Amino acid sequence: MSDKLRVLVVGCGNMGASHARAYAKQHGVEVAGVVSRGPKSRGRLAQELGGVAEYDDFDRALDATRPDAVSINTYTDTHAPYAIRAMQAGAHVFVEKPLAVTVEEAERVVDVATRHGRKLVVGYILRHHPSWMKFVEIARTLGKPLVMRMNLNQQSSGAQWQGHKNLMENQSPIVDCGVHYVDMMCLMTRAKPVRVSAIGARLTDEVADGMYNYGQLQVSFDDGSCGWYEAGWGPMMSQEAFFVKDVVGPAGCVSIVAEKTGKAGESANIDSHTSTDGLRVHYGALAADGTFEREDEIISMEGEPGHQDLCDREQAYFLSAIRDDLDLTDHMRDAVASLRIVLAADESFRTGKTIEL
Repeated sequence: MSDKLRVLVVGCGNMGASHARAYAKQHGVEVAGVVSRGPKSRGRLAQELGGVAEYDDFDRALDATRPDAVSINTYTDTHAPYAIRAMQAGAHVFVEKPLAVTVEEAERVVDVATRHGRKLVVGYILRHHPSWMKFVEIARTLGKPLVMRMNLNQQSSGAQWQGHKNLMENQSPIVDCGVHYVDMMCLMTRAKPVRVSAIGARLTDEVADGMYNYGQLQVSFDDGSCGWYEAGWGPMMSQEAFFVKDVVGPAGCVSIVAEKTGKAGESANIDSHTSTDGLRVHYGALAADGTFEREDEIISMEGEPGHQDLCDREQAYFLSAIRDDLDLTDHMRDAVASLRIVLAADESFRTGKTIEL
């Protein structure tokens, strides 16, 4: 490895551009090139980064740049093959979620990373969000079982709707977004998921054949905990109650307060997807007279990181994994586990059956 860690960025859309900017800010890191089939977005990003090399073909870029690391921010069907080829070529890999299209592909990616001694970080950005980490921490104090309720519906139009339709060439909303929130549920309960079921609906003929743009999954854990996640994309979606993040346990509950970010008109705004106004902690203990012993506590999250700041934190973690030889065994296992749950939900919707894990 040279004095500078050289990163090849693949995919120049929203997340790829944000991650490229994060690398450009890091000391001792150089963006070796950017890869995209779209010349306009690729050219814009290349110029923003100081005129770095541009490529329209992944394999040609990999061969030409011989990077130390590859950042994969493309559609899901390319994640596994690109990650495997990059690691076999000697590079460490950051890959956006979901890790792969199937569990078998995901397990193969992890196997290649392990056998070749490469670092593999999957883009679970909420793991680097201080508000979400506090949310998980408090949820773990509520006792067992936990009831976890989450959603992220998006009323999209124009370019955002086109982007959603492109994503649905490969996967449904409960798979694409669901891995984030199912991952949070697994962190909260740290129990084994045992059963998954799902419902859904195809609300438009504009999406790919056999695809549905609304879904809700339910997952049960072996400690008695359960959770649901709901996601819908498209111009027909309601803006009301699109942002619910709530966890209930025997001792009380904790909720993300989203008075600003959860307001109507914000559901397709990417910054609103990770932003929180604060956490409301409710204590369930009752006094002798039947009233609550303690008032609800509001934990302010003022000054929390925005979307680009979170990308900066996430990529700092990736670079630390490489430089400091972090053990990513649990990280990779968790990425496969959350993917297994959302793909089981997709199977449940398509078969009408509950899936035993």
